[in-house]
Amino acid sequence: MSLTPVLPRINKLREQEIRTALRQGIRIDGRGFDEYRSIQVTTGVVSQAEGSANALIGGTRVMAGVKIGLATPYSDQPNMGVLIVNAEFVPLASPTFEPGPPDENAIELARVIDRGIRSSKVILLEEYAPLPGKRVYVFFIDIYVLDHLGNLLDTAALASIAALYTAKIPKVEVVGDEVSLNRSVTESIRTSALPITVTVAKVFDHLLVDPNLEEELLAEARIAITTTERDTICAVQKMGSGAFTRQEIEECVELAFKCRPKIEEALRLAIGHA
Repeated sequence: MSLTPVLPRINKLREQEIRTALRQGIRIDGRGFDEYRSIQVTTGVVSQAEGSANALIGGTRVMAGVKIGLATPYSDQPNMGVLIVNAEFVPLASPTFEPGPPDENAIELARVIDRGIRSSKVILLEEYAPLPGKRVYVFFIDIYVLDHLGNLLDTAALASIAALYTAKIPKVEVVGDEVSLNRSVTESIRTSALPITVTVAKVFDHLLVDPNLEEELLAEARIAITTTERDTICAVQKMGSGAFTRQEIEECVELAFKCRPKIEEALRLAIGHA
């Protein structure tokens, strides 16, 4: 049985208001098609985590925490550290979220965040194998959706990257075949990229960045594009049953690069990277 929450419906009057506004070149909340809501990022919000952050885009709030330990590496990647991303939709965040195991939406969210981190090589996992084939570092990223008012993906990605960039990794001590962590001695994670995710929704054939919840409910399709500061695309995820034309995809890519500076500025301010 599917655990996907049943999303609310937009009444016809409100739908018509949104459609009319878009025809006039504005959105129902007054934004331009290429304009994000306000963005805030706060780090160090969980004292017991190696790294943590809150991200707020408009009214959507996501918290991410990083825990670091040791684990046996995957058999096909014996010389690489391990990355595990989990997401939880806290029931208080939305009337449609229910207690229980993660549904497919939470699983999709975690997988897309995971892909963006791996593909951009935020963490060089090959540098975190103190005893190759036996014991390596494992990085857990736990994502908690606290308030859902649209565009969870961009908000979760922002919180996750901020948590990683400010995380402190315990020093590893190797004695023979024994590996342990000295949590009293830490250093920053060695990072190599700053990925930013921009989601574009197709609503009544209009392309809108940072869709709010009403726009998401009316969207035929959405696409999330993750870019790096080196002007490269490292991950793409299409969502929804509708389709994008080739020209629309090219426009979405342009929007992703156009919107990146505002998001990057908020992120760099929070993590202390000018």
